[in-house]
Amino acid sequence: MSQNSVQSIERAFEIIEALAVEPKGLSITQLSQKLSLHKTTVHRILQTILNRGYVQKDPQTLRYKLGVKFVEISSLYLNNIELRTEAHPFLRELVAMLNVTVHLAILDGSDVVYIDKIEQVNSIRLYSSIGKRVPAYCTALGKVMLSKFSDQEVEKILSTISLQSYTQNTITNIEKLLDEIRSVRERGFAVDNEELQEGVRCIAAPIYDYRGEMIAAISISAPVSVLPPHKDEENAQKVAETAKKISHRLGHVEEKKT
Repeated sequence: MSQNSVQSIERAFEIIEALAVEPKGLSITQLSQKLSLHKTTVHRILQTILNRGYVQKDPQTLRYKLGVKFVEISSLYLNNIELRTEAHPFLRELVAMLNVTVHLAILDGSDVVYIDKIEQVNSIRLYSSIGKRVPAYCTALGKVMLSKFSDQEVEKILSTISLQSYTQNTITNIEKLLDEIRSVRERGFAVDNEELQEGVRCIAAPIYDYRGEMIAAISISAPVSVLPPHKDEENAQKVAETAKKISHRLGHVEEKKT
């Protein structure tokens, strides 16, 4: 990265930090004077961060303030901290109950990102770790979280990546994937039938926040012998019950069926 690019990034942060302590906002002239920067430089940087929603301009006063994008990012960050803290004890219960490995994850674009993982002692080695990203389309966690979108939105998300085969069971056909996700919407849980790792099956269920928004998912992972297909419904019920407990801790209230 060139020195000019680094300098522009530093100046962008200087502008953001200056606006953060001015609830009424600042004009280009005021920012220029406060930061000892040329007006042209301030205007150029403001336009870039304005276009991305990090800054907004008051049409009446022509002053700039921090934009709603910061609220969104802060909410996601705080949600993830709270989510992991609230979920952890329930994940431990699930591990002890089923003798499996449990993951907590969020969706980022077309990827699943693990934000917590608890392994059963002497469990088989899984290729997962906190912070690791894996494709959503071939994981139970990903299929559950993709199910909150419409078919068209799912297609758009998956059109940005190559649907590669990890095992002979990986679904790489978009129509079959959409059928699978439709079925996830109906039953409320998803299954990874050795689609990412040979010999390993997973079952996942969604987590909702106080707004009723699906923000994450939990899954159980184990060898086929521990999670055989004929026990999917029984195991899925336990995963879903745990997910509901976590959702409840986050303020989610289920709508009563009439």
